[in-house]
Amino acid sequence: MNIDTSNLLNSILEELSSLSYVHPGDVPNIDLYMDQVTTFMDEQLASTKRYPDDKILTKTMINNYAKNNLLPPPMKKKYSKEHLLIMIFIYYFKNLLSFTDIETVLSYITENHFGTSESSLAEIYTKVFSMEHDQMDRLKEDVKEKFEKAKETFPTAAEGSEDPENAESLQLFAFICELAFDVFLKKQMIERLADELRDANPPKKKK
Repeated sequence: MNIDTSNLLNSILEELSSLSYVHPGDVPNIDLYMDQVTTFMDEQLASTKRYPDDKILTKTMINNYAKNNLLPPPMKKKYSKEHLLIMIFIYYFKNLLSFTDIETVLSYITENHFGTSESSLAEIYTKVFSMEHDQMDRLKEDVKEKFEKAKETFPTAAEGSEDPENAESLQLFAFICELAFDVFLKKQMIERLADELRDANPPKKKK
């Protein structure tokens, strides 16, 4: 295998450090039409794309979010700042959770803090994402520990392996497995919490 895993890890960690959430101050205070929404989201979240041609948000996605009760409907075909904040939450949830679970997780926010002056959605958004941002250093340390554990499990020639290429391949495989299992466990926890929320507060039928 011709992958320098140590340099690859450092490169990935640098990319993680450069990621930043969309600041509420960057979200327009005027209502936007759908084309303006998709353009804004694409510009603001471009750094999270895997491939340049990936779409952050499309008209079909937005319509599906509203249809499935994840997003409050627009007012006269326009979306407010609060709509955009909800869409950002959805963007981070959608790769892990089903529409049903996202609706459950967001339901309290959309029902009690959307379009209200008390405990505004922008204020909640800011506090939540600042909390997430603060844990970046802890995340990077955890990733480094997983990487070192994978190296210890399959030592290279310097540590006594007769086949260094095979050892490096197994190190990378073990590292990916550790990351995947971590995501799997956290996804299981989120789904369990969503089930509890749904049991405690059954979804309201759409009128």
